[in-house]
Amino acid sequence: MRQIRISVKTIVASLLMVLLYTACDTSRVFEKNTELPDYIWDKNNVLKFSVDIQDSISSHNLYINVRNASHYQYNNLFLFVTTHAPKGGVVKDTIELTLADAKGKWLGSGLGDVWDNQILYKRNVRFPFKGTYTIELEQAMRNPKLPYIMDAGIRIEKVK
Repeated sequence: MRQIRISVKTIVASLLMVLLYTACDTSRVFEKNTELPDYIWDKNNVLKFSVDIQDSISSHNLYINVRNASHYQYNNLFLFVTTHAPKGGVVKDTIELTLADAKGKWLGSGLGDVWDNQILYKRNVRFPFKGTYTIELEQAMRNPKLPYIMDAGIRIEKVK
């Protein structure tokens, strides 16, 4: 497996972009990303996010965040997304995230060998109950150990 080279400049620039982006981010209800060990997403590593929702009236947009290295060998990523509601309901979706176009050009924003994508998963969702929702992300590719996926997460925004 090839080494991923990330310069100090790239890390500092990435951190500054994140700080600037989140400083003025009033619509964000929740955002969390989980770094994957050794930048390999094992199919048994289900990422779980607990989200406290107190607004059951407003609409929300849900996003999937993915950071990959340019050595990632596919142009897409299939995921199982499972949402557990506070009162016991469960919804499971299978989704495909497009990370590169047909010519292999990476989508999203990138610095060096690292590419960030924030892909709309659901639009104008109303959470029916107040309480803690658990959202799980599970990679659903044929490769059980998916290299060069660095981290993944979710973002929930209130629609204005």
